[in-house]
Amino acid sequence: MSTPQPDSEIAIIKTGHGELVVEFWPEVAPKTVENFKNLARKGFYDGTAFHRIVRGFMIQGGDPLTKDHSMESRWGTGGPGHHIRAEFSSRPHKRGVISMARSSDPDSAGSQFFICLADANFLDGKYTAFGTLLRGDDVLGRLGEVATKPSGGGEKSRPVERQSVESVRIVNRSALA
Repeated sequence: MSTPQPDSEIAIIKTGHGELVVEFWPEVAPKTVENFKNLARKGFYDGTAFHRIVRGFMIQGGDPLTKDHSMESRWGTGGPGHHIRAEFSSRPHKRGVISMARSSDPDSAGSQFFICLADANFLDGKYTAFGTLLRGDDVLGRLGEVATKPSGGGEKSRPVERQSVESVRIVNRSALA
């Protein structure tokens, strides 16, 4: 039995704190990986922000409404205009894993994603994990420690200061130095 080869493409998420480098898992979530890559190639994520940060749990981004501060009351509700079917797997949600955010409908994910700050096994088999950090754990840690305030729903998860996603680029793995 052969070992699956890692995807030849990776994502470089440039944030205000540095870069997060993500390796994809196309063998467990092929449609989700392709959706993320396609959106990134179109510049969909550029200029967005991490709008939800729950210390010790996760950071969430990917909402196009975060490009406009006047839309803050709706942050967390935006998407690309389409949904993708869930692709649950046995991959555990642990620190550095990137997964799709969604509503109560398992097939409601579109563009919003989160990156785990710690093990979150209660999400396993319920959310689509589609990759993990190769580099940038220090950046993830800094993002996870920013000051937050209550969001519209009362949860203290809205960053006090904007946590920018300057760009998301899909590049060949060989581009890593």
